[in-house]
Amino acid sequence: MIYTVTLNPALDYVIQVEHFKPGQINRNKSENIYFGGKGINVSCILNELGFQSTALGFIAGFTGKALSDGLKQMGIVSDFIIAEKGMTRINVKMKSDEETEINGTGPVISDENFEELKNKIRNLSADDTLVLSGSIPSCMASDTYEKIIECLHEDVRLVVDAEKDLLLKVLKYRPFLIKPNNLELGEMFGVKITSEDEIVYYAKKLQEKGARNVLVSMAKDGAVLLDENGNVSRMGVAEGTVVNSVGAGDSMVAGFLAGYLEKGDYAWALKLGTACGGATAFHSGLAVKEEIMAVLETL
Repeated sequence: MIYTVTLNPALDYVIQVEHFKPGQINRNKSENIYFGGKGINVSCILNELGFQSTALGFIAGFTGKALSDGLKQMGIVSDFIIAEKGMTRINVKMKSDEETEINGTGPVISDENFEELKNKIRNLSADDTLVLSGSIPSCMASDTYEKIIECLHEDVRLVVDAEKDLLLKVLKYRPFLIKPNNLELGEMFGVKITSEDEIVYYAKKLQEKGARNVLVSMAKDGAVLLDENGNVSRMGVAEGTVVNSVGAGDSMVAGFLAGYLEKGDYAWALKLGTACGGATAFHSGLAVKEEIMAVLETL
């Protein structure tokens, strides 16, 4: 079984407003609500590819129930822990002449809530996969990921998609896969990366620190994979027009994982991951299976 963890999920309220004017009444011309959170995005794409997963994390209030019910309607299994204080956040994302975002805070996660999550993690077996993605809520300690990983059976396949220090701190646990983008990779080492050779050089450093497979996305320049067998694979960008990059990285993680679990082949995993990331980038919201397959044919 695949388990995804989203510590601070959200309802993303995405609106389109023509020529937004602050201090006045504005009316939107379109609105959509998406179930947000990096781990949830991974679960959604896995579901499109025919892989069942269980979404873990924390929810609260009526917004939390709406999120849980919405995922259930999509056929996605969840096993969220219900926090008593606060509510699952609503993130407002306004597209106008400029893009504006207002992100909610999220619920207060108690020590008891966190212990309940760790108990669920302790029950994972050697055949399971755990995907940790996204940031840690401000109400939780900075070593939260490490405390979660310490609960894992040593043979659980671990995937981590997080930024800078969060990612660097967990490399000692030898994650199966990490997926920084080229900008994040440079930030980890305090450098500005300007070439693919530099990407390979610094990705190898992450392997030396413990990562088994390092997948580096490069936006319009495609992706580079350094796998645990010492191979360097490259994949060009998918064909299409970028509409929305939100969720593209999560889609790539899901596609890579699905591809590897399907065939045990890293080249195929990279190809399917690239198709999933591109398909999401080319559409509003996360891609569906038909869109993924269409993009796959162009690679």
